[in-house]
Amino acid sequence: MGNPLLSYYGDDFTGSTDVMEALASNGIPTVLFLDIPTPEMLGRFEDCRAIGIAGTSRSETPEWMQAHLTPAFEWLKSLEASICHYKVCSTFDSSPKVGNIGKAIEIGRKTFGQTTVPVIVGAPQLKRYTAFGNLFAAYQGQIFRIDRHPVMSRHPVTPMHEADLALHLGAQTNIPVAVADLVATTAPNADDRIDQLAAKQGILLIDVSSLENQEAAGRQMLRVTQQAGAFVAGSSGVEYALLAAWRRQGLANESTAFAEVGAVDRLAVVSGSVSPTTERQIRTALDNGFAGIALDPVALVSENGERATRAAIAAGASALTDGRSVILHTALGPSADRGVDIDKIPGARHRLGQSLGRILRSLIEREGLKRAVIAGGDTSSHALQELRVDALTTLLPLPQTPGSPLCLAHSSHEPTNGLQIALKGGQVGTDGYFSQIRDGARS
Repeated sequence: MGNPLLSYYGDDFTGSTDVMEALASNGIPTVLFLDIPTPEMLGRFEDCRAIGIAGTSRSETPEWMQAHLTPAFEWLKSLEASICHYKVCSTFDSSPKVGNIGKAIEIGRKTFGQTTVPVIVGAPQLKRYTAFGNLFAAYQGQIFRIDRHPVMSRHPVTPMHEADLALHLGAQTNIPVAVADLVATTAPNADDRIDQLAAKQGILLIDVSSLENQEAAGRQMLRVTQQAGAFVAGSSGVEYALLAAWRRQGLANESTAFAEVGAVDRLAVVSGSVSPTTERQIRTALDNGFAGIALDPVALVSENGERATRAAIAAGASALTDGRSVILHTALGPSADRGVDIDKIPGARHRLGQSLGRILRSLIEREGLKRAVIAGGDTSSHALQELRVDALTTLLPLPQTPGSPLCLAHSSHEPTNGLQIALKGGQVGTDGYFSQIRDGARS
């Protein structure tokens, strides 16, 4: 295997598949591992030009990051890719104690031995925009500053209360942050201006507010990494910006053809999301023939959790045996959020995702399911590990809802080897998303 074009670590599983989809859709074969692979497992994907690890750091402490990101970054560094990306959510939600992006950059900066780390967050493809260091995101057809976003400003774990990303990062790290704003990146002397900013040695936040200036941002990121080192951070906006620059170099395509996957008769979904977007998706699916099973999240993580898990499996299996697709959900929107009660139990949020994963794996094994969905970013990170999957590749990109592709699972566990699985972040997808995945439809 030659040196990859890009390697990356995703801070949650949905974001990791987002990167994989963006690259694979543009002619860069990509594999996503759920842990550092064995040499034998890595050798199965010699055709891949991008290699990722799906992680859980978005929901972890700085101490966890120090222990787990260090070996992951060291392994990624050993691949000697042109770019190594620490991938974060495009809403940048994080805090000093949970999902600390600044801490991750500190670890990557030290591992790669570089002083300047370029960061891109804006991704117009996902309706995320940065202007003069401030982050904006769409919701229901409107654009909001992230600290006024109806959902992300009220995130149950890491609410975004600051739109200025330099200030937001300043609460997480002492590394200075410079902003390569829209004026600098599009100026006639852009290279000189970016070089001056990069020379300050810290985090270099590069604005992206449109498809037009995205390519300029990608070109500048490539220039800075060639001088400073391979490590970068940011959302999948990093890949979209680099792809725009790589196309000019003949390293990426405009698009790649994927075979149709067709419909399945039954689909199982587990959801730990409290997002109103997921709520609409669940209600739409119920209107389209899905069976809905409400789960008590507190019961699932209590000392009687095994009993609640067995009851959920039995209810899900009953619906599937009747020939219906099923959604097992812990909430229908923000009004049903039990986060206060869950947080009274140490480690409960991780265990909740794990419980949903065990429920889903049992349904897959019992019913011989070929396709499934996990909804919720943090949920996906902990639930997918229960499916005993080793790696994912892109099976069906969804251009109408980028960031939530249908993936193919590679596993030594026979029931989940070849499973078609979609991981959906809480804010991602149209109202008909679950039916779209059941029907194998691109749009």
